[in-house]
Amino acid sequence: MAGQCGPDGKGASSALTRILVADDHAMVRRGLKETLEEELGHVTFGEAQDSQQVLERLMQSNWDLLILDINMKGRSGLDLLGEVRQAWPQLPVLVLSMYPVAEFGVRAVRLGAAGYLNKQSAPEELTAAVRRVLSGGRFISADLGEHLAGALQGPEDQPLHTALSNREFQVLQLLAAGKNQREIADELCINAKTVGTYHTRLLDKMRMKTDAELIRYAIQHQLVE
Repeated sequence: MAGQCGPDGKGASSALTRILVADDHAMVRRGLKETLEEELGHVTFGEAQDSQQVLERLMQSNWDLLILDINMKGRSGLDLLGEVRQAWPQLPVLVLSMYPVAEFGVRAVRLGAAGYLNKQSAPEELTAAVRRVLSGGRFISADLGEHLAGALQGPEDQPLHTALSNREFQVLQLLAAGKNQREIADELCINAKTVGTYHTRLLDKMRMKTDAELIRYAIQHQLVE
């Protein structure tokens, strides 16, 4: 696949900055585009409402930036982030999510995101993040920086869920959202036996005995909507 950006973070094939906005809510996509168009000027946008459309848009055109929501229909945005970083390593990805920075920001950055913003962030912060990432840098807010620093400390200082793999983390989210093992298997495109294995690991790593405890923990830590 062709490279997406030059070394300065700008697309080599177009004078316009090309931004792909991936979110399953049309109003969110519209608001993002309006905010960035007003602030950035020479910019053109593409849209995607699920993970499949993201991959299709990336294969069809070159982009200077992908703004990616974590929670979309189909595959998890975290799964997609990992795949995008492998297939398009020069394409910066800014994760914009409703989930707290404390719970998802470090995980997203570890997967290769150039930055992480909560959807409740001010428009000025969004614009600053996009400018920073387009210039070839990373956008690390004070909040995210604090949690990245905390992640360097020993595991005893971290919430239990930070020890989970990305797949285990997804299973935890789906369990907390009320999905049964068959539904989780269908959503993650794995078999039910594999879900059972992740479930067992979850209980062990989280030091819990029942799904009720897992669900209560996920709700308390805002890991589900």
